[in-house]
Amino acid sequence: MISLLLVCLQAGQPIQLAEALQPSQLAAPYQADRAALRRLWSFPWSPAGRAASRSLQQDWLAALDNLEFSNLSRSEQVEWHLLKNEILHDQAALMAEIRREEEVAALVPFAGPLVSLLEARGFRELPDPEASASILHESLDRLRQAKKDLKKNKPEVSAAVARRAARKTASLRRSLASWFQFGSGYHPLFTWWCQEPWEAFQGALRDYENFLEKEIGGLDPKDQDALVGDPIGRQALLEELAFEWIPYTPEELIQIAEKEMEWCLRQRKEAAQALGFGDDWKAAQDHVKTLHVEPGEQPALIRMLADEAVDFLESRDLLTIPDLAKQVWRMEMMSPQRQKFSPYFTGGEVISISYPTAGMDHEDKLMSMKGNNIHFSRATVHHELIPGHHLQGYMSQRWNPHRRLYSTPFSVEGWALYWEMRLWELGFPQTPEDRIGMLFWRAHRCARIQFSLSFHLGLWSPEQCVDFLVKAVGHEPRNAEAEVRRSIQGGYGPLYQCAYLLGGLQLRALHRELVESGDWSEKAFHDRVLQENSIPIEILRQAMSDLPWPSPSSSRWRFYPEF
Repeated sequence: MISLLLVCLQAGQPIQLAEALQPSQLAAPYQADRAALRRLWSFPWSPAGRAASRSLQQDWLAALDNLEFSNLSRSEQVEWHLLKNEILHDQAALMAEIRREEEVAALVPFAGPLVSLLEARGFRELPDPEASASILHESLDRLRQAKKDLKKNKPEVSAAVARRAARKTASLRRSLASWFQFGSGYHPLFTWWCQEPWEAFQGALRDYENFLEKEIGGLDPKDQDALVGDPIGRQALLEELAFEWIPYTPEELIQIAEKEMEWCLRQRKEAAQALGFGDDWKAAQDHVKTLHVEPGEQPALIRMLADEAVDFLESRDLLTIPDLAKQVWRMEMMSPQRQKFSPYFTGGEVISISYPTAGMDHEDKLMSMKGNNIHFSRATVHHELIPGHHLQGYMSQRWNPHRRLYSTPFSVEGWALYWEMRLWELGFPQTPEDRIGMLFWRAHRCARIQFSLSFHLGLWSPEQCVDFLVKAVGHEPRNAEAEVRRSIQGGYGPLYQCAYLLGGLQLRALHRELVESGDWSEKAFHDRVLQENSIPIEILRQAMSDLPWPSPSSSRWRFYPEF
């Protein structure tokens, strides 16, 4: 499992990185090695796959420890920390995945011999046709018995665990289908022995996936809109926070979010008073929601708001915006299906515009228009395009592109959220309606920390998360449900929703250190952050300073001084 790079790094006495490879050459080989193993061992419950991943991780860590860290340049030390952090996270993620597979193994008690068939293929061992047919036949009997046993003594598992077991079973089925296709029709004896037992077992396995979801989990397998998430628990949250170099507990982060939400509430009341609604910020926000364009006019609004943000930034010389970056971004309309997960537009080089379509229900159309009104949109176009995700993505392809391996939402989303805060400070909101729009999103970022961590700690149900977004932020119910669905089952990491505000607060604290209390200019600071690419922000802080590296036992950067 040792790559050529590892052979170079592990040979002989400790070596200096400069004597072997350039810093940027470390990321790609590890990424390629990891991806190769994931392609080979792509099915669940595989002891061989787990062992191979462990071996690769240990070899790479040993190679890094073989370097003489004190003799490395600052940029080389940054690369060393980035790669080691990535590998340590992969180690923790592997252990977490093993635990999650073991939690559902009892629901799929017939998997072992099937995994052995797949592992044999991974070792390029040709299957024994008669023995393979026997395994399929016996597995079908065991599957049927497992279903009877589970019906008789239904286990107390959550809907999320049942769905996880079903999805692991589906992954196993897909890998077995590939295994069967390798021999079917090409090996006469394999086809003769395995065709019938495979067809019988494949259908039963597919039915078993539905059985797990429907009868064990109480779910409708066809209902993809159900709010079903899989909380990871406090210990796993602490491990994820350590990977992100965040020295706070989940409980402390919820307190930070509550404190920031209090600031939002004071500002919302001030804006409501300016609009003649007294302290009733909800009434003021409901008024702002009615200020939307007519159907078909949203793209023109987005284009105008994008130009406005660029003009604001360039007139103050806040950062470098390449001409090509201003030219190449594009627009598309978001599908109705995707709007169930993303009720607001998303961005990057392509900004995907969320707005009602002709086939939506009447109430859904109204909620979509309210949620994407002029002032909410004005507060987020710069988040998605320039200076936010589009400019960030443009620069990440041109500066330290190898570091995209280490990309973290605390930097990606934190950068865009930082600009929401910085533009507020610079007077970007021109009217009380603009302030209401910006504060809606600021409050939403606070709420994301509160509801996502409370969910993963097992304190809140998905329905409680939806209610909280409606009451505390002022979301339309449909949009709140879509936000929660996106958070708990949309393919995002458990800290993703926390990363917006926390990453923004980290960058805001770094701005205070280097610009407000240091000798960096605004433009130099912002350009350098983009050029370093999207890496954990404490490592970014080290890259932009001459601070000593923290040891594993020392306290890390407490970027929020109140805690």
